[in-house]
Amino acid sequence: MFSVEELKQWPERLFSLRDADFEALAIKVFRYQATHNEVYRKYVQLHNVNIEKVERLHQIPFLPIELFKSHTVITGHANPELVFESSRTTGQIPSKHFVLDAGLYHKIYVEGFKRSFGPVKDQCILALLPSYLERGNSSLVYMAQGLIKESNHPDNGFYLDNLVELTTAIKGLLYAGTPTLLLGVSFALLDMAEEFALPLGHIKVMETGGMKGRRRELLREELHDILKSAFQLPHIYSEYGMTELLSQAYSDGSEWFTPPTWMRVLARDAYDPLDTYATPASGGLNVIDLGNIHSCAFIATSDLTTIHADGRRFKVLGRMDISETRGCNLMVG
Repeated sequence: MFSVEELKQWPERLFSLRDADFEALAIKVFRYQATHNEVYRKYVQLHNVNIEKVERLHQIPFLPIELFKSHTVITGHANPELVFESSRTTGQIPSKHFVLDAGLYHKIYVEGFKRSFGPVKDQCILALLPSYLERGNSSLVYMAQGLIKESNHPDNGFYLDNLVELTTAIKGLLYAGTPTLLLGVSFALLDMAEEFALPLGHIKVMETGGMKGRRRELLREELHDILKSAFQLPHIYSEYGMTELLSQAYSDGSEWFTPPTWMRVLARDAYDPLDTYATPASGGLNVIDLGNIHSCAFIATSDLTTIHADGRRFKVLGRMDISETRGCNLMVG
């Protein structure tokens, strides 16, 4: 379905992809993965889907994200270069994403960042990622490390719980007028807001979500209001990403996320994972990430969403209040 040469040139194919050509390429990827991905092929077969009759995005079966906890989701037979693992609390089984091409991931997150925030090399990157830094297989930490290396700014840095040092670095960057992005997990940004509130001026703050049991879960709007007040900023930016995806969607400071051109979102019936809506709606969030050419590009997440009328932007309303998705149980074991 895809030649070796086509797969080598996959980043270039993604980055030049036009909206009008997305569906045709996604259908081709679906047929490729439904044939060459053992886990996805079995899932498609269990639901009696004829892959040759799938012609529209909403007809594609989306793999329940829970299966990344119990199965090795790989398209093809190559050995992974990276294995990312999701965070977890005691007793939980983490998701694992087997990444066959580390170079592809690097190109995807650098290009996605550039399209939302401009070239990485022109900015200083500060990463406030406690708990993630303590793990050696976080996709978020790997991405932040890559952005810091790509930027190569002398004031770049990772920060665990050393908020005094971070605040000192920020004051220097404010004085110098250096374009800066502070990338932080939600609970750590709240800690900073409480202990070291200060005007951040031109510095952009981007939260990546995640209380990780450290704080009470907040609505994104509530979180942003606290951070905007503490740092005297008009906007707080957000990232939507996860262990199981190679691509990220970013907000522009509003409540809407915009995915890159090689990523698309759809809503599904919250109680029937096979009922994906053909038009923008609210429901469970299905993601098509064509960056996932070597795993599975069609994932039914555990998030609730509203899709904008433009069919591209989306909100994340929270998590679905169900233990497992119907269809997933057929695959466990």
